[in-house]
Amino acid sequence: MARLSLFLLPLLAIAAPAFAKDSLGIFEYWGAFRDPAAPRCYAISLPVGTRGNGFAAVGTWPRRHIRGQVHFRLSRTRAEGAPVILSVGERRFPLVAGKGDAWAPGPRADAAIIAAMRSASSMSVQTQGANGRAFADAYRLRGAATAIDAAALGCARLR
Repeated sequence: MARLSLFLLPLLAIAAPAFAKDSLGIFEYWGAFRDPAAPRCYAISLPVGTRGNGFAAVGTWPRRHIRGQVHFRLSRTRAEGAPVILSVGERRFPLVAGKGDAWAPGPRADAAIIAAMRSASSMSVQTQGANGRAFADAYRLRGAATAIDAAALGCARLR
């Protein structure tokens, strides 16, 4: 439990000032938060063993009718034009990316990624960094399904 707390402290440090207003819970390696002012809710996790500002999130924006949007903040700047691939278990998903962020190309891909996350134990995002070297951000998925569900329920009444 102490090891888990050490992992979640940086998560809370990133999520609290940048995004969160209300904590909906911490579930293993994932946290769920609600910002009623936006309104938005999201599940979020930090990559394993990576320093920097990277994270994985699944967000819901009720007023925009967006639910389950997958977003990655990469731990490093991506090389221009470099493909970004998400691996979830045995599945591979191409992502749309900017210099430091990546998303699923649309709602169907978001749904497929979340379904894969529910049955896998880990996922990773791979690309080439601006320095020309390949890198990957890896995530543990224990607690992801519960955090995603908590975030969706947290925004169910917000409109």
